[in-house]
Amino acid sequence: MRVIKREKGKKEYYYLQHSFRKGEKVITREKYLGLKIPKNIDEIKGEFSRKLKKDLYKKLERIKTHFQKEWKKLPKSIQEKEKEEISIAFTYNSNALEGSTITLHEVREIIQDKIAPNKPIRDIKETEMHNKVLLEILKEKEKISNKLILGWHNEIFGETKSDMAGKYRNYLVRVGQYVAPHWNTIRLTMNQIINFTNKSNLNPVELAARVHYRFEIIHPFGDGNGRIGRLLMNHILWHAGYPMLIIEYKKRKSYYAAFPKGQEAFVDYFLRRYLAVHKKRLK
Repeated sequence: MRVIKREKGKKEYYYLQHSFRKGEKVITREKYLGLKIPKNIDEIKGEFSRKLKKDLYKKLERIKTHFQKEWKKLPKSIQEKEKEEISIAFTYNSNALEGSTITLHEVREIIQDKIAPNKPIRDIKETEMHNKVLLEILKEKEKISNKLILGWHNEIFGETKSDMAGKYRNYLVRVGQYVAPHWNTIRLTMNQIINFTNKSNLNPVELAARVHYRFEIIHPFGDGNGRIGRLLMNHILWHAGYPMLIIEYKKRKSYYAAFPKGQEAFVDYFLRRYLAVHKKRLK
């Protein structure tokens, strides 16, 4: 989705333009913005995008319906084993994205067999605690709050990064060329995200994408933002009845590339990825 400008006579007119593929055709839709770009352009983009996604929302609902049918057929004991498998895959990939040296096989040994590999103790402890936090999320729904998010961070990093665990940062941080917002805005913007999450009527998959993007842009912690952000998005998905989305380490390039393009581009990436991962549930 992009803003385009057209000149008619001596005047300039602005439009939102969005192109998408349907079968073998590329379809383009436009929305008139006026003689100048509105200040609330991001909100307008979001609303325009949602109007164009009706078919997509139907697909997401089908994924949810089929997932729930599959899940309810499983005996309780098998559900618990499935949750453990979900946690192993998610913990491995989410930690690997942040530089953990623990392999998928080693994550399984740590969680199931209580065997510690010859790897940095920091990586081992963060694997153990990430698994613990995720299983708690899968077990019981808790309302999203600052207390909950800070609690996740404290559990995962309490033993490895005790100087920053469970606390929003009070200093500036940089990620590559990206400089996160000033620390004195964090409490306000986190309250806005939490309020948005708890009151939104968006489809939960799109909500998870927008919340994850906004959380990562704020970068409220000194470290561990990616892992907490991915827990947050999957808390939204799981407790709305949708299957989770695991961002695979081997496909990390497209994930990282989506962030600098802005919120709408990231949401488009997220939705495409979700449909691709769960395409079998569309049949």
